[in-house]
Amino acid sequence: MTTDRIIQEVKQINSAYLIGKGKVDEIKNLISQRDADLVIFDDDLTPAQQRNLEEEFGVKVIDRTGLILDIFAQRAKSKEGKLQVQLAQLNYLLPRLVGWGGVLSRLGGGIGTRGPGETKLEVDRRTIRDRIVRAKKDIEKVRKVRTLHRKRRSDISCSTVSFIGYTNAGKSTLLNHLSNAGVLVGDKLFATLDPTIRKIRLPDNREILISDTVGFINKLPHQLIAAFKATLEEINESDILLHVIDISHPRVDDHITSVNTVLSEIGTSQKPIIHALNKIDKLDNVNSIVRYWQRELDNCVAVSALTGQGINDLFNKIEDLIQTRLKKVRLKLPVDAGDLISKIHRSGRIIREEYTGEEVIIEAEVDNKLAHSLEAFSF
Repeated sequence: MTTDRIIQEVKQINSAYLIGKGKVDEIKNLISQRDADLVIFDDDLTPAQQRNLEEEFGVKVIDRTGLILDIFAQRAKSKEGKLQVQLAQLNYLLPRLVGWGGVLSRLGGGIGTRGPGETKLEVDRRTIRDRIVRAKKDIEKVRKVRTLHRKRRSDISCSTVSFIGYTNAGKSTLLNHLSNAGVLVGDKLFATLDPTIRKIRLPDNREILISDTVGFINKLPHQLIAAFKATLEEINESDILLHVIDISHPRVDDHITSVNTVLSEIGTSQKPIIHALNKIDKLDNVNSIVRYWQRELDNCVAVSALTGQGINDLFNKIEDLIQTRLKKVRLKLPVDAGDLISKIHRSGRIIREEYTGEEVIIEAEVDNKLAHSLEAFSF
């Protein structure tokens, strides 16, 4: 596949084409020379701009959001992921029916066409709205199931660490290294759309839950933030965020900013964060680069998810951060409260444990959630 890239800095947006008329003519000539059949804009187009450009170029035109939605449609595997992508696509397509005669048969195959449009049915706006309503209802069911699952995990009283980061930063590879989760790993955008949650045991014998989430991206389309609300709630409900950063990437600064922007948009920017400086195996001057980022970011640890370098340091960093969130408790428990005693052993740190006939005296450090549930046994 042959591709060409054209860049234009515009002082004022052209309401009809986004770009200037001269640039439109330049692209038309390039399409003719290359016999191109697709033009992709790395910015959002209004429905009118998209239609005008297609009339000028005589080929299919898609914008940044359309391309991202197409990639998501290819990556979604679970029922939940497919529903979320479908909802985002439908919301994107609805305003674009105007001027197309209500016909979606233009969505045949190839880039920008997968998902709800690939049936080639002629669908009017009312049908699209009906599909949106159904998709929202189905996603709400998924959301309720997720909430139930989170409650069950909360009952286990394990700290939860959510992996976040720019797409293709190495989150899934790191998750696999830590947990042998068998998550799909690929050198491609948005390889992970569906959250994967695994339980691992830290070196201090404490159990935690770790979850992998969808990769972020610069100018993440608002349709996706809304559609993936059920998935992003995993981040909201976690105790600690592990921001995986590809420090070998030439645009690492932009990637970090993009992730922080999305965190702010979903209301999680105040959560405790560990910054995992990943892919150090790709760097020649690793020490100077790591030192730079350790000055710029808090709670940094340099790792290679591929080779395992720095993994023990990462475990220690997680343990340290969890430790700061623990509360010391003194408890008298009945000896037959085996479930509670096991829970304290799994997720807390035992300082003293003494069996005295019908009771067990335990001094331990546990997280606030577990400490609250054990208040009745405090003395």
